[in-house]
Amino acid sequence: MKINHQRRRFLRGSGSLIALPAFESLGFRRFASAASDRSDVPPKRMVFLGCGFGVTKETWFPDRQKTGSEYELTMGLSPLKRHKSDITIVQGCSNHYSNEAHWGSTFWLTGANRFSVPGQTMSNSISVDQRAAQHLGGNTRFSSIQLNSKDGSSSGHGPGLSLAWNQRGKPVAGYDDPVQLFHKLFSAEELPLEARQAAIAENRSVLDAVLTDAASVERGLGKADRDKLDEYFQGIRDIESRLQKDESWLDVPKAKSPIDEPNPGLKGRDEIEVMYDLIVAALKTDSTRVLTYRLPGQSLLQSLGVTLSAHNVSHYSPGERMAASQARDQAHSELLAGLIDKLKSTTEADGSRLFDHVSLAFGSNISSIHYLDNCPTLLSGGGANLDLGQHLVLPKDTPLCNVWLTMLQGIGIAAESHGDSTGVVKALQAG
Repeated sequence: MKINHQRRRFLRGSGSLIALPAFESLGFRRFASAASDRSDVPPKRMVFLGCGFGVTKETWFPDRQKTGSEYELTMGLSPLKRHKSDITIVQGCSNHYSNEAHWGSTFWLTGANRFSVPGQTMSNSISVDQRAAQHLGGNTRFSSIQLNSKDGSSSGHGPGLSLAWNQRGKPVAGYDDPVQLFHKLFSAEELPLEARQAAIAENRSVLDAVLTDAASVERGLGKADRDKLDEYFQGIRDIESRLQKDESWLDVPKAKSPIDEPNPGLKGRDEIEVMYDLIVAALKTDSTRVLTYRLPGQSLLQSLGVTLSAHNVSHYSPGERMAASQARDQAHSELLAGLIDKLKSTTEADGSRLFDHVSLAFGSNISSIHYLDNCPTLLSGGGANLDLGQHLVLPKDTPLCNVWLTMLQGIGIAAESHGDSTGVVKALQAG
């Protein structure tokens, strides 16, 4: 107890630089307060699905002249016909600072200016999912879950470890193996409770030593070095957050899985389908309320019998490459339709559909080929009170972050801005 007391005193004594954030979970452990998370009211959730190199612009985007509910689904969107009244297609959005035609997800959810930090050629800011996790993640075992693929940058995603970036603009790692994710969500811990408690105590002892060493060099630093140290302390706060989260759930058994363990070695289309099943399972069991998935591209094409690289397919022209690009689009829409089916067929405790409490976005920072001026954006789910069932064409270069801000406010977050946003999209808000 003496070590913990000294550590807490040190953290408080250093002011806001290393003050610990307030955690809702510290006071309530596994039970939510009646005021903030009533058990009879299904919680809000958010899901973001990023497809890397974008879409085939000629056959994915609806006719710009036909807006509202009377638009016609294109070849690329046709598998979603049964859900047409529950999806909205948004055109005209882009991230103002984007200039990397092969980075389909790096700034997709952040809208950041990569050159905003002097001396750095690459900087980022917090992604919209992590802002949602700060609001929705206090009462779940996992504040957020990031899904990834083993394809990496070969699928047009750019730098990052997932779609998610933390409040310091640092990449958040994701799970790229469905089996590994299944066990993380649902398998009992192998170590006894005492051993896990000891591991957390040991990690805290390491933090104590790190903080002591850092404090010894804090005085006398110039501004640039103080900024670096501040980032260092923020990293320590992040670790402390995870330790507090782990500790609050140590003696709470994991939820029973509503699905079977996935088969190992899945790739491409099969991998995406199982990951979507795991997304629904994670939401159904309230293991988390925020998920992102950086979708595979190369392995998806291979699973469709395409031998071309994802990069070459993205640089399509009429012929084999364009046909492959269109097949990829249709596969994504078929899989997305299946995910929406599952969200609609999953029942909440109050009898409502899981779909009614999820806000879902599918898209990319890249429009098509090297174009960045019309990010493909498909929205679904009833969680953010969006006006679904329409084709919306916004003025050219409307910040994509306006859409994200609209979604954040729609789930109850009092956010005034996000990334390069200039305001909410009023045409997206349901009456």
